[in-house]
Formats: sequence, structure tokens, C-alpha cells
Amino acid sequence: MEHVPDSVTPLWATAGALIVVLILAWIFSAIARWLLRRRATLDGTTAIVLSIAGSALGLFIAGAIDPRLRIWSPLPVIVALVGSILVIAVYAAIATHLQRDLRMSIPELIAAGESAQVEFKSSARINMRTGAKDPKMEQVIVKTVSAFLNADGGTLLIGVDDAGTPLGLDPDYATLKTPDADRFELWLRDLLTTALGQTAAAAVEVSVEDVEAIPTAETPDNPGSPDSPTTRPVCRVIAGPSPRPVYLRPGKNTPPEFWLRTGNSSRQLGVDQASEYIAHRWPIGAGAALAAQARAAVRLSAGGQM
Repeated sequence: MEHVPDSVTPLWATAGALIVVLILAWIFSAIARWLLRRRATLDGTTAIVLSIAGSALGLFIAGAIDPRLRIWSPLPVIVALVGSILVIAVYAAIATHLQRDLRMSIPELIAAGESAQVEFKSSARINMRTGAKDPKMEQVIVKTVSAFLNADGGTLLIGVDDAGTPLGLDPDYATLKTPDADRFELWLRDLLTTALGQTAAAAVEVSVEDVEAIPTAETPDNPGSPDSPTTRPVCRVIAGPSPRPVYLRPGKNTPPEFWLRTGNSSRQLGVDQASEYIAHRWPIGAGAALAAQARAAVRLSAGGQM
């Protein structure tokens, strides 16, 4: 039987060390998230990865201060914890800076107006000119969301006209069997899933919030009433940048479309343009793919709110 030198570390010890590292990273990340709870919110997986990186940085610093320190000495543990908190805080700050427009309140978004990352739509189902349900309105919604996903992300407000006036969702509610916010959100998610696919739709946030409406001037034909509603429901759709191309499928017998947000509008790219953009945005290769995933993760760390 071959003799194993005493200097060789057993595999079980290495496995145990990895488990200990993960446990410590989970504990450190939990502490960091708790300390930063009012300034940042990160998902657990991201926080653990960042905690490992921060702990490693802290141990390097502790080792530089005193090479004779043991791993379980108080100073390395404290420095590793501080490193975890700092790395998580820096990451959250970067994610918040990149998503500052996505996380503004609806009144703030309306006041700022439409931009490359903000779009207003009066309705998701009703043609405001004819007053009738129009499938083209639904296509406009999914085109805008897919364009945001393929660019740097953005926020779509449904129930707000181009001038920034909150119109509400009552016309859209009237097309549903149950006219309420829950049913509208369910319908919109089904629409996005059908048009963009399950993976892309799952990354989109949908919520309905009551927004203070602009008071209507009192006239003989429209007298003011203290019982008139002062708020109107507005749907906020947040689409972060996707780590992979998102194609819109407008119908069963129609080819997929590639939409991109450029400036204040969404436009469809032709095959050649889409291929060139995809090759640049999501380059092939392990390193390039990881880089693309990391870029999307920084902007998509939605919780990263300061």
C-alpha cells in the first residue's frame, strides 16, 4: 500500500474547508445585508459571491499587516468581515447608479419625462382614438419591453399619456373578466411570456401603483365633487438589460423580430443589423460570455438600491 506523505492535505480536509468558506461567506453576507438593509438590497447568491471576494481581499490586507497572524485570530476575521461589507456596498452603489432611472418613484419618472430608459403608454389594450380593444396596442407594449431588454434596460409606464398625465387603467380593466390590478398583472405577464418567452418574461417586474391624478378643472358640464377619485392606477414595467438576446414572436406564422431601444424610441433591426449588434453585445466565447453575464448582473441586481 502506497504511503501518503504527511504534508499532503487529505481530500476530505479540502472539501471541509470549502464548506466552511461557504458557511462563513453566507454568515458574512447576511451580516452585510443586514447592516446595509436601508441602503441596499441584494439577492442571497450575489451577496455570497461578493462576500467571498471581500473576505479574500480582507485576508490579504490582514496578512500584509502581520504575516504571523493565524486565520482564526480576531483581526483577520474582523478585516474579512469589513472587506465583505465594503465590496457588497460598492457593488450595490454601482448597480444603483446604473439603475437610478429604473428605481425612481412613478411621480418622479413622470416629472422627468420620457427618455432612453423611460416610456409612457396610455393603454395596453384599448386604442384611445377608437375606444375599442386593439391587438396592435398589445404589440406596442411587448415591442417596448423587448427593446429595453436588448439595450440597457428601462421602465414602461402604462396608463400615462405622452404628456405625462396619469390616465389610469380603467379602460384596460374593462376588457378583463375581473377588472382589477391582480387580473391585469396576470394578463400582462401571460402576454410577455407568450411574446418573449418564459426566461425573458420572468426577468421583467410588473406592478400596479396608485398615482395622484391631476385634478380636472370644474366646469358647468363637469362639476367638481369631493367624492371624485384623486388617484389612478398606473402599471410600472421594469425591464433590466438581458444577458442574452431577446426575440419577439408576434405570431405563430411570423418570424421572430429583434427590437432595440435607441434614444427615445424602439426600433426593429434587420437581420444584418441584429447579427452585428448581437455579436458586439453578446460575443461568443467563455470569457466574453462571462463578461456579458457580469455586465448584465451589475445592472440587473435590482435589489441594488441605495
